[in-house]
Amino acid sequence: MLDGVTIGEAARQSGVKVPTIRYYEQIGLLPAPSRSEANRRHYEAADLRRLTFIRHARELGFEIDAIRALLTLQDDPGQPCATADAIARIRLGEVKQRIQSLNALKAELELMVEGCRHGKVGECRVIEVLADYDQCQNDH
Repeated sequence: MLDGVTIGEAARQSGVKVPTIRYYEQIGLLPAPSRSEANRRHYEAADLRRLTFIRHARELGFEIDAIRALLTLQDDPGQPCATADAIARIRLGEVKQRIQSLNALKAELELMVEGCRHGKVGECRVIEVLADYDQCQNDH
């Protein structure tokens, strides 16, 4: 039997589900693993580190193309990290924009809820605002 772990064990150790591991292999984020005589996949420590890297990057919201670029950089550790920094800065900008949008949404919902008179639906501020977009305070 070959060294390494099965796909199920790789999933357990890396926190990446089995179908997702197969998908990452299919799209080239993870190299095809060695196979046993019974044609079972066997993952080495480097594969598990790569899966963990991918999982963490996905949790931080990086798109597949950005992860692919980061993995390419990781595979050649002697090069400058300016590209990795640029990729992270782009993601940070996206997160800041999302936070701005969520804060505007939060403010709008707070106005809607605070304006509620707790009367009947016919007088409900929530329903009024949702029915008339012009009553919104923020562009969301």
